[in-house]
Amino acid sequence: MSNKTEKSEQEWQGCLSPEQYQVMRQHGTERPFSGKYADCKTEGTYVCAGCGEALFSSTTKFDSGTGWPSYFQAINKDAVEETTDNTLGMSRTEVHCQNCGSHLGHVFPDGPQPTGLRYCINSVCLDLKES
Repeated sequence: MSNKTEKSEQEWQGCLSPEQYQVMRQHGTERPFSGKYADCKTEGTYVCAGCGEALFSSTTKFDSGTGWPSYFQAINKDAVEETTDNTLGMSRTEVHCQNCGSHLGHVFPDGPQPTGLRYCINSVCLDLKES
């Protein structure tokens, strides 16, 4: 595992676009069906846009119909961290990059087998490294 990426909020603002900063550092979300990876079928590895850490493989990506890129598992058990999100009057499981702590999206228990999970991730949080 790599060394954790730590930056000040000013450094994050300098290296992320305004939309990326709002989603990744301020726990926002992009509009459904607006992200560049929502319908992407290209093979490769999706990495964190903030630090380059490998997060998801295209082999676990599926069409959830939600408007956000969805995956049934992370690339490995240590790729993401989860916390409880009680905003918006509901309890959800928030997903963060384990390396830099950036907010990625949420995970839900309504995905396909073999895991039954749906990692619903914002496109602005990802970069695709094609294989």
